[in-house]
Amino acid sequence: MKKLLAVLFFVPLIAWGAEEGYRLDRAPELLNDQAALQKGAKLFVNYCLNCHSASSMRYNRLSDIGLSDDEIKKNLLFTTDKVGDLMRVAMTRKDAKDWFGATPPDLSVIARAKSGERGSGADYIYSYLRTYYKDDTRPTGSNNLAYPNTAMPNVLWQLQGVRDAVFIDKKDEHDPGKSVHEFEKFEPVTPGTMTPLQFDEAVGDITAFLTWMSEPAQETRRRIGVWVLLFLGIAFVLTWRLNAAYWKDIK
Repeated sequence: MKKLLAVLFFVPLIAWGAEEGYRLDRAPELLNDQAALQKGAKLFVNYCLNCHSASSMRYNRLSDIGLSDDEIKKNLLFTTDKVGDLMRVAMTRKDAKDWFGATPPDLSVIARAKSGERGSGADYIYSYLRTYYKDDTRPTGSNNLAYPNTAMPNVLWQLQGVRDAVFIDKKDEHDPGKSVHEFEKFEPVTPGTMTPLQFDEAVGDITAFLTWMSEPAQETRRRIGVWVLLFLGIAFVLTWRLNAAYWKDIK
């Protein structure tokens, strides 16, 4: 229920950016939801770790989101035999370059790397995975609104289904003599195995996991930061009053 409410209330918000292009959708806040992080880890391993590595993360660090070593071994350990190993792919960099033209980027800190004026890294990931559409002119047969002409295929198409993107021509607000080509809506072509709401939840889970993976200790850092600020505030008041008491008889 907590995750559903997060999706319903946070998804419609828009992260307005200074750059032109698709305005990123606001990603739901799920870093404190262990169930969402665990589902995100499962989806990441099944759909992302085939091509993208996360070489700064070890499997056993997933214990921080409530998974035991046995659960990791049974459900997530496909590319190695030890839970202490790094989350790397079996594909070599040479093979990746030969097959795809470039090596797929490591996703260890992708959520931090994609943060910018358009929105947070989580907003970017959430928008990117949700804005694929059918495009027969592209080698992969799909395109993306958040990252036009991306080389990555829509790996979640079976879950989401296939959609067409409808674009319309509008007059440019700054130059009435010109028109701009703008996205209007998606139209379903074939349904996926998930409903739109279920798919948005799944993408929210993946986004939350990638955001957590970029800095596993961020929630701890924030909690400690609050206590540090409270301590400094109390220390400031005590120091101020002590200073006043020390100098009260001195003119």
